[in-house]
Amino acid sequence: MTVPVTKSSGSAEVDSTDKNPGLRRALVTSSVGSALEYYDFAIYGTASALVFKHLFFPGLGDAVALVAVFATYAVGFFARPLGGLFFGSLGDRHGRKTVLLVTVALMGGSSFAIGVLPTYHTAGVWSPVLLMLLRLLQGFGAGAEQAGASTLMAEYAPPRRRGYYAALPFVGIQVGMLLATALFVPLAQLDEDVLFGWVWRVPFLLSAVLILVAVYIRLRLEESPAFTQLEEAGEVSKRPLRDLMVNSRRNLFVTFGLRMAENGTSYLYSTFSISYVTAVVGVSSSVGPLAVACASLAGVLTIPLFGMLSDRIGRVPLYRWAALFQALFAIPAFALMSTGNTVLICAVITIGIGIGVNGMLGSQCALLAELFGARHRYTGVAIGREFSAIVAGGVAPLLGATLLLAFDDSWWPLAGYVIVLSLITFLTTFATPETRGRDLTDPADAR
Repeated sequence: MTVPVTKSSGSAEVDSTDKNPGLRRALVTSSVGSALEYYDFAIYGTASALVFKHLFFPGLGDAVALVAVFATYAVGFFARPLGGLFFGSLGDRHGRKTVLLVTVALMGGSSFAIGVLPTYHTAGVWSPVLLMLLRLLQGFGAGAEQAGASTLMAEYAPPRRRGYYAALPFVGIQVGMLLATALFVPLAQLDEDVLFGWVWRVPFLLSAVLILVAVYIRLRLEESPAFTQLEEAGEVSKRPLRDLMVNSRRNLFVTFGLRMAENGTSYLYSTFSISYVTAVVGVSSSVGPLAVACASLAGVLTIPLFGMLSDRIGRVPLYRWAALFQALFAIPAFALMSTGNTVLICAVITIGIGIGVNGMLGSQCALLAELFGARHRYTGVAIGREFSAIVAGGVAPLLGATLLLAFDDSWWPLAGYVIVLSLITFLTTFATPETRGRDLTDPADAR
C-alpha cells in the first residue's frame, strides 16, 4: 500500500537548508556523529584484521587468533542493543538532543582509551579483558547513535524529500570509514616492529578531535520539531518501551528482516573481507583497506542518490531490488576476490558496498523512522536496528572466519552466507508497508 505524500507539521516544509537553519544544524550534527561512530567501528574492525591478533592474542596461531579477535569485535554488537534500549527510551522521554550528546562522548572516549591500552606483552591477560570492556562501552554508546541521527533527520526533513535528506547523514558513515581505512592503508605497509610498537595507536587517539567537534556542534542543536510538538501537547510517552512492545511488534520484526542483508553484508565486505584477502588469498595487507576506502568514496555519492530515488519510486521497491542484486552478486564477488587480483578485489568490494549495501541503506534511512509512531520512534528505531545487528553484522565476521575453518578456506560458503542474508531481506520487503511521505507527528505506526 502506498501512503500519499502529506504535509507534516513536525517536519520542516522548506527544502532549502539555507532557508532553514534548524534543518542545516540537524544535518551537520547527524553527519558528524555518524562519521565518528563509523570511524570508531572501522578503525576497530581494521585493526582487528591487521594487528590485534598479534598485540592482544599472541601464541594462539593465526586461525584461532583471528576467531578470538572477531569474537571481541562481536562483543561490541551485543552491547549495542542494551545501549539502544537505554538511550532509545531516554530519547523518547527527554528528547533527541540530550541523548545524542551523551552517546557521541561515550563512543569517542572509548576509542581514545583503546589507543592508550597496554598490550598483552605489557599487561598479560588483563590486556584483552580491558579491550573487551572498552569495546562494550563503545558498542553501548553506538547503540543509539545511528537511531538518534536518523530519527532526528527524518523528523526535520521536508516530507517530499525525506528520503534524500535522511540519507545525507549516512554519508558521514562513508566519511568515517574512509578516514579510518585511509589511515590504515599507509600504516599497513610499515614494518611490523613500527606498526605493532606504537603507530597502530594513532587512529584511535585521533578520535579525540572528532569528539570535540561533535560535542561542540550538538550543544548548538535545537530539539526536533516532532518531539517539540509532543512536548507542547503533553503527549510525550512516559513508557515508550511498553508502548513499543504493545503497538509495534510487527514492525520490529519487519525491521529485523530488512537489516539482515544491509547490515550483514556490509560487515562481510567492509571488515571480514580485509582478513580474507590478506590471510587466505595472500594479497598485500594494504589491499583490503584500499578497497574499503574506494567503496566508502563511492558511498558518498550513492547513498544520497539512492535516498533521492526512494523519494521517487518508494522505499520498498528500491530496497527489494537492492537485496536481490546483493544475492545475485555474491557468487561472482567471492570468486573474483579469490583470484588475488588487486583491481578485481577493489571493484568487488566497491560494488558490493556502493550498490548492494547502499541501495538498501539509502531507502532505510527514512523507512525505519517512518515505520514507527512519534511517541516511541527513537526506541523503535534503536531496538530494531541494534537487536538485528547482533544477528546480522555482529556475528558476520566471526561466522565468516568459522566457515573458513570448517570448509578449508573455500570461498563458496561465504557466498552462500551472503545469499541467505539477502534472500531473508528480499522476502521481508513483501511484508513491509510503503511509508514514503508519511506524517511523522502521527502517534500510530505505519501499516
